[in-house]
Amino acid sequence: MFFSLFASITEYIFAMKVLKYLGLSLALVTALSCSNTNAIYAEIPVNDAVDAPPVSGQFNKHVLIEDYTGTWCGNCTRVAYGIEQVEEKTEKAVVIAIHNGNDPYHFADFLPLKNLISPDHDLELPQARLNRTIVWTDPDTNSQDAINLTSNNCGLGLAMQSTVTNGNINLDVKVKFAQNFSGLKLVVYVLENGLRYRQVNYSTYYNSVHNIPNFEHNHVLRATLTNLLGDPLNGSVFDQSVSRNFNVAIPTKVSDAANMSFVAFVTDANNNVINARASLPNEVQDFEENP
Repeated sequence: MFFSLFASITEYIFAMKVLKYLGLSLALVTALSCSNTNAIYAEIPVNDAVDAPPVSGQFNKHVLIEDYTGTWCGNCTRVAYGIEQVEEKTEKAVVIAIHNGNDPYHFADFLPLKNLISPDHDLELPQARLNRTIVWTDPDTNSQDAINLTSNNCGLGLAMQSTVTNGNINLDVKVKFAQNFSGLKLVVYVLENGLRYRQVNYSTYYNSVHNIPNFEHNHVLRATLTNLLGDPLNGSVFDQSVSRNFNVAIPTKVSDAANMSFVAFVTDANNNVINARASLPNEVQDFEENP
């Protein structure tokens, strides 16, 4: 009987150890499984080709077009025409017009941008850049170069929400990450559309009119809410989002607040744009995230 009881106790202890081991093993497998799932998902490479199928959890990718222009610049209409062609073919273009020179829309603080794209000599217009650092060659006949920089997939997405009232802008800019990043910068601009002023034209576009009266100037850079080349963006971790709030008076350069728009974009440490987005006043945006 003693030996029978001892055997029963021994079997019971052994059984408890087995159950404990199985429980720990199951917990470990579960933990590793979850960890690996996140790691694999976070490390999915981003295929940002223009024709790539959308990947769940990644974001629509926009191309940023920066048009260095002037109302006095007769060849700048070639870029304006090229931008119109891009906007007819895709909704994923974000445009900024940076006026320079003897121009009513001259952006006085453009020097950091000039030093970025033309550090060794004077800024000669027209100049056009894609995603801040890529020279857009022959924009009037080469819209595809801009379109090829759009995609269904990007490792980060942006969304904005604003309230414009009583001469004040309250703007929230959110960035969400489908990958881990470092060294990012956030740039936020205030633009104005629908500005009417003459435009010198040396091209055959716009009916070859040499001095176009009341030409419509859109996407005109009026103010920057961050450093012109961006503020550091910390917290750029997979599956997380960060938010920046801007509560400012409507810039004095803006002639009609109803025609304002906002642009936010994220660059890497070398000023290459990763993604961009535009927004209208009092608009509430969701992230353009693939389901």
